[in-house]
Amino acid sequence: MAEPKKKIRIGDLLIQNGIITEDQLMTALSEQKKTGRKLGAALIDLGYVDEDSLLNLLSRQLEIPFVQLRHYQFNQDLIKKLPEAQARRFRALVLDEQQGELLIGMADPMDLMAFDEISRAVHQPIRQAVVRESELLNTLDLVYRRTDEISNLAEELSDELADDGFDLAELTATGDDSDAPVVKLLQSIFEDAVQARASDIHIEPDEKVVRIRQRIDGVLQEHVMNETRINAALVLRLKLMSGLNISEKRIPQDGRFNIRVKAKSIDVRLSTMPTQYGESVVMRLLDQTEGMLSLTTIGMPPKILSRFKVAITRPHGLILVTGPTGSGKTTTLYGALSELNKPQVKIITAEDPVEYRLPRITQVQVNPKVGLTFSSVLRACLRQDPDIVLVGEMRDQETAEIGLRAAMTGHLVMSTLHTNDAIGSAMRLIDMGAEPYLVASSLQGVMAQRLIRRICPDCATEYYPTEQERIWLTSMVDGLSDIPETFTRGTGCYQCSNTGYKGRIGIYEWLEMDDKTLSNLRRADADGFAAAAKESAYYKPLELCALDFAMDGITSLDEVFRVSATLEDAGDFDDDFDLEFEE
Repeated sequence: MAEPKKKIRIGDLLIQNGIITEDQLMTALSEQKKTGRKLGAALIDLGYVDEDSLLNLLSRQLEIPFVQLRHYQFNQDLIKKLPEAQARRFRALVLDEQQGELLIGMADPMDLMAFDEISRAVHQPIRQAVVRESELLNTLDLVYRRTDEISNLAEELSDELADDGFDLAELTATGDDSDAPVVKLLQSIFEDAVQARASDIHIEPDEKVVRIRQRIDGVLQEHVMNETRINAALVLRLKLMSGLNISEKRIPQDGRFNIRVKAKSIDVRLSTMPTQYGESVVMRLLDQTEGMLSLTTIGMPPKILSRFKVAITRPHGLILVTGPTGSGKTTTLYGALSELNKPQVKIITAEDPVEYRLPRITQVQVNPKVGLTFSSVLRACLRQDPDIVLVGEMRDQETAEIGLRAAMTGHLVMSTLHTNDAIGSAMRLIDMGAEPYLVASSLQGVMAQRLIRRICPDCATEYYPTEQERIWLTSMVDGLSDIPETFTRGTGCYQCSNTGYKGRIGIYEWLEMDDKTLSNLRRADADGFAAAAKESAYYKPLELCALDFAMDGITSLDEVFRVSATLEDAGDFDDDFDLEFEE
């Protein structure tokens, strides 16, 4: 077994190398006694030494490598050799294996007790590397996913359900049952989803398996389990948590509940659907702890942002935000409401569902089952003396006409439409049956948007586009000559689950009404309106906004072409990218 270097006093080492003074060491030792933290951490917190200088010094002194984890390619089989509990306790991770010897990355390679405990845990000779503690903690969450734990708990639950005398009602009782297998399984599923930054969890029964899928950065990742019995228990438990009817399995149901996961308050929006092999469940996860994004932090280009702010501060008129499901419309509208939410302004919203609770704003949850529709709420809102009204969606002619008349009579009305672009939205209102003169008199502006994936900064690399891609680019920008030689893409790493993407950003298309566009609207001239809109001052198509991000190295050309294809096909391809921008 490899032995660690002899014990060195880190304070003496730093003084010998002229990095800190005796007085600074005494201050750090005093701070260490108060906090109980390690001396190195105390020195870094006090600003006497930066982390990289300390780690480079340790690397030279101990003659061990300094490994940067952000760009490291991990081997999952090797990682499992050190159990998660020990990895977190000793701040360590298995990095590599050569000739039967494991390379262990440690945040504190001078911790001899940790060295001995890790040696016993892995049953192999080990040698050390030094790593940044912050990178190590982030990496532990990525590499120790709970897939094995979920599989084991699913098997345990299935075994209990296989008992003929087992009472499913007992399993889902609302008493103190934190040790019940179904509770532990759901807890692991939620913890894994939050750890992976998932926006949605899908639980889908099939003939011989149950699929648990998570939507991460808009793309579903699948975990398949053979224990088909567990689906009914999971659905039953989730229904109880949501206050739904557990005896009704023939019709879809919607509910919501709140849970705390990893010190985060997660609002869960749940939908059940009867299928051939049982009930399917989809849960949207909304992190209430982080709050909402403001207009200035959602990625809106400065020119569009300034014009949008002007539009939403006008005393009356209709502002539309459009895009397919999951394009971030709700986030934009909530950002606008946050901007407008002042004591002197009365704001009422009609939503389905209410996603974030906002102070001082009157929020109404529509309920069509009891006749509380968007149109009925909107009609009642106007008798509540509002200054600003938000209608979750313009779904029918009645809602559209009431909203347009409210915008004409001194109210600022904001709403959404499921249309592909800004130009098609105004004509959609007319197609729904709204009078052209009402639309022209009320509509102030239309914001169309999409979400595109960001390139993972940890595996981003430059590349030369193919000849076919250059042809597409040239046609997209009318032969623009200053297209860069190289673009950026992600090669895939542990930080991004080997997808090459990490996080998403919005792209926006702002159409502001002017004399030409309004004149064509009054005549319901679709072709004339489209031509006039393309010539308006602030209009820039979505695909060109995406291309700007690609030229800046924020997204890839694949994402640009995806957006462009979506717009040309006039389809709802983006429904597959279903994460609200910061939900």
